[in-house]
Amino acid sequence: MNKTEIKGNWNERKGRLKQKFAVLTDNDLMFEEGQKDEMLGTLQKKLGKTKEELNRILSGH
Repeated sequence: MNKTEIKGNWNERKGRLKQKFAVLTDNDLMFEEGQKDEMLGTLQKKLGKTKEELNRILSGH
């Protein structure tokens, strides 16, 4: 999977997350290489979910 495919997959997931959780902003969902833990921490605080719950949501399961 190349960077374009990964970015496309992330944009699709980001759209679904914004639909499911209206409180999320584009800034909350900015994914930078090497910053996944920081983004997950922000989402945990904003949504009140555990890291495991967020990983499950992000993986689409």
